[in-house]
Amino acid sequence: MHEYSIVGSLIDSCEEHARKNNAKKVTKVVVKIGTLSGVEPHLLREAYEMFRLGTVCNDAELVLNLQKVKVHCNVCDAEEELEQNEFICQKCGSFDIKVLDGEEMYLMSLELE
Repeated sequence: MHEYSIVGSLIDSCEEHARKNNAKKVTKVVVKIGTLSGVEPHLLREAYEMFRLGTVCNDAELVLNLQKVKVHCNVCDAEEELEQNEFICQKCGSFDIKVLDGEEMYLMSLELE
């Protein structure tokens, strides 16, 4: 389960930000997870609950914002979020699209004390 290594890196990043800002603890961690990121939100949450104990994130709430796939059509110039993983422009039917968002996972914000 690669969510363990992801959470390890996430907590390391939180500890680094807390140290740089002279904070004693993190109270909230906000993460954006793209549909195509390969990260399973429920497994990430389970891993976070285990690995946060005894760290600067010990009492921190984890907020997961799920990002749908956002695409741009190179034919009709439309931008839209896909409701399903059907990589076709909903306006003109073209397959000539570019993924703009929804492929990655980002640490969006931290609340520090």
